[in-house]
Amino acid sequence: MPQSNSASPTPEQLLCLARAGDGPALGRLLELYRRYLALLARLQIGRRLQGKVDPSDLVQETFLAGHRGFAGFRGRTEAELLGWLRSILAATLASLGRRYWGTQRRDVRLERELGGELEQSSRALDRGLAAGHSTPSQRAARREQAVLLADALGRLSADHREVMILRHLEELSFPEVARRMGRSVEAVKKLWARALAQLRRGMGVSP
Repeated sequence: MPQSNSASPTPEQLLCLARAGDGPALGRLLELYRRYLALLARLQIGRRLQGKVDPSDLVQETFLAGHRGFAGFRGRTEAELLGWLRSILAATLASLGRRYWGTQRRDVRLERELGGELEQSSRALDRGLAAGHSTPSQRAARREQAVLLADALGRLSADHREVMILRHLEELSFPEVARRMGRSVEAVKKLWARALAQLRRGMGVSP
């Protein structure tokens, strides 16, 4: 297996190790996507479950299912891994929904619908909150932009992260964001501008 020039192994290297039976490598691999999956879960919880569950619990269930089903994963790239993890998250969301909606039967159609919505949310991230293009270091790392953006959002302060999610991922207007955050429209616009600048700096994107 080729060696990385960086201290941290790439997702593909971790995937290779995990395929060889390295349990800790699989754990490290999945951890790379905790913030990404939590963000996608949060968006779906708001749309379908009205905040009745914590996104982190859904991510943990997704990781447990990922550990159990990893032997059946045949992909070799980070993009394929993300698609697989989204499908697990969709099934987890559908299972949780059955509990709240009082239905017992598995609904494959709902799982596909959820999978499509999760992919759309991922594409919204991929379109770029931070200018719509990757930096040279990101291109060199060959990492998925949506994952990098989710991680960058996770490093923002709570208010900065919230205004970016509400404005760009939930696609709310500034007045709607202001109502959700309990602030004036002017205050929200200033907060959003600061958050966007900080996010771009965190992503290494020039203003």
